[in-house]
Amino acid sequence: MAVLVAESLLERGGLDLADMFGRFRRWAAADPKDIGLQTEAVLTSGYEWDLAAARHFQTNMYAAGNGGLMRAAPSAVYFAGQGRDASMEAGRRITALTHGDGAAWEGTAILHELIRVALDGADPLAAIPAALAQVKDAHRERYARVLDPAWHPDDATETNGAVWACLGSAVWAVRNSDGFADALRMAIDLGGDTDTVAAVTGALAGAVRGVDGVPEGWREVLHVPLVGFGRVLGFVGLAEMGEALARGGCYGRA
Repeated sequence: MAVLVAESLLERGGLDLADMFGRFRRWAAADPKDIGLQTEAVLTSGYEWDLAAARHFQTNMYAAGNGGLMRAAPSAVYFAGQGRDASMEAGRRITALTHGDGAAWEGTAILHELIRVALDGADPLAAIPAALAQVKDAHRERYARVLDPAWHPDDATETNGAVWACLGSAVWAVRNSDGFADALRMAIDLGGDTDTVAAVTGALAGAVRGVDGVPEGWREVLHVPLVGFGRVLGFVGLAEMGEALARGGCYGRA
């Protein structure tokens, strides 16, 4: 889904939510491995892009999963050059395609902002208070709790499949680790929804450490099969995509 976010942004020249949702739906119809139950329910519901997540939330009253965080790295890069407000709002809108709970939107908005700060060469952990000030009132306190330096994943009141605990665990791993690989190992060792927590950790740690921080052996085996699209991307293709996202979003330009 992260690759589909990236390709939609690049091919459509910006945020086209209907197009992005259509790509998600095509992927979901191809029986992908380990699709989240909530995401699958929304994408296979038959509702259009602007109704599907809201209808699911009305029925289930729970949609604060971590799937929006998991796919947020490409959009965070793309919108980084457009400033804090634009980047955070884009994160909200993309997550809202599959998650009807505003709590999930705010988690992605925070991650977008932390990645933006890191790409700008500053310390994203020091930027947490300013990011929290932009979070909607209804969700700020819970995010403030899990992003506090004194918080530990053992303190979580939900599993790390929930958006708050997932983001808190990723930030904890980056805060308490020594390098990209160490952060990923700490995230995985937490157990639970390890693939998502590690993906979020990798997004933030990668923005902090850069590509040189990723072990070469990991880069060599990296591959993303695009189920439903008949393609597989390796490290070179993904790196080129990342560079295009940065250029397309005007990151690094005056």
